[in-house]
Amino acid sequence: MKIYTKKGDTGTTQLIGGTRVPKHHLRIETYGTVDELNSHIGLLIEWIQDENTRKTLQSIQDRLFTMGSLLAADPEASKMKLPQLHETDVQLLEEEIDRMTDLLPQMTHFILPGGSPAGAQAHITRCVCRRAERLITNLNEVSPVEEIIIRYINRLSDYFFTLGRFALYLTGHAEVKWIPRMD
Repeated sequence: MKIYTKKGDTGTTQLIGGTRVPKHHLRIETYGTVDELNSHIGLLIEWIQDENTRKTLQSIQDRLFTMGSLLAADPEASKMKLPQLHETDVQLLEEEIDRMTDLLPQMTHFILPGGSPAGAQAHITRCVCRRAERLITNLNEVSPVEEIIIRYINRLSDYFFTLGRFALYLTGHAEVKWIPRMD
């Protein structure tokens, strides 16, 4: 199978279901950002030393492929059976957030992204996740998106915030507190 089809040479692409849309279509921008998020997670995995967290991140990558396929389907034209997100996927994120939070010191300040390569990458991943969430909710106003997708992506950004802190904890790096300049 060749990687290139030349069908996109006119600036359009095909959704699951056969509908052709411009490559800048909101649906394409949305699942493209989910794909970008998945790539950032791939880099984050390389920085994280905790095996349990690495496995969770790989599971998240799988769920994001599921989410991408759901977002890539034309809701009116696609008859294809697609993988689904489940409430247990959201629950796993909540359990992981709670597990990490239980080990972390109480937050007393806003923190600046960074502190270590893994911590910085977790925060970059969080920001891309938030952008994906904004696009998903925007798409939802135009074409309904499954509610579980919105809940999952929202919880996922909370997970990456917590992981940014946890990554510092694992390596013994201090969080960089934001102390606002008031002059």
